[in-house]
Amino acid sequence: MIQPDLIIFDCDGVLVDSEVLSCRCLSKILAGYGIDLGLDQALDLFLGRSVSAVVEHYQALGRSIPEQFSTELSAGVRAAFTSALCPIEGVSSVLEGLRIPHCVASSSDVDRVSLSLSLTGLAPHFDNRLYTSQMVERGKPAPDLFLYAAERMQADPLRTLVIEDSISGVSAAKAAGMTVWGFVGGSHYQSRDGKAILRGAGADRVFGRMADFWRADR
Repeated sequence: MIQPDLIIFDCDGVLVDSEVLSCRCLSKILAGYGIDLGLDQALDLFLGRSVSAVVEHYQALGRSIPEQFSTELSAGVRAAFTSALCPIEGVSSVLEGLRIPHCVASSSDVDRVSLSLSLTGLAPHFDNRLYTSQMVERGKPAPDLFLYAAERMQADPLRTLVIEDSISGVSAAKAAGMTVWGFVGGSHYQSRDGKAILRGAGADRVFGRMADFWRADR
């Protein structure tokens, strides 16, 4: 792909450095229900997945998740983001220079994505072009969300580039027939081999700095 007709950005871990913050919140809340989930395990199991995927995972194991789980998690994440959320270094420059239509497609809910972009000053780059797993029947790793975003943006999936940081996101993009670049510059990859993880998932390219967004790999 020389130049795509559309670029779809995941939010968490691609636009904002949120994955460690949100997974810590998840671990803390599940601990209150007697479920032990370490940070690394949370990243392995739920990176790029929706809240409903967490509930379904534990229900399949015979563990009941209280009805207030989603509300508690949202409150915890909001507090953590308000105090510590930062944009991914260099992403503002990439977005400011884009002359290609672009949007967000995230497993998080609309309120969380909107909050994240607002807190980090990135909201003006996307306006209302925010698509989330709430809008489709199946979230990532199914292709539904990316196909929905491309349809709404009136773009051909085969001419669409996705920027993702998770196995589920890379898998979803490939299933949608899109080109996908894996991004490993978030803090959640500091102690993990993100390049191997995302290449193994099928990413067409993996990079670790937004400054290298358009730079050819050596």
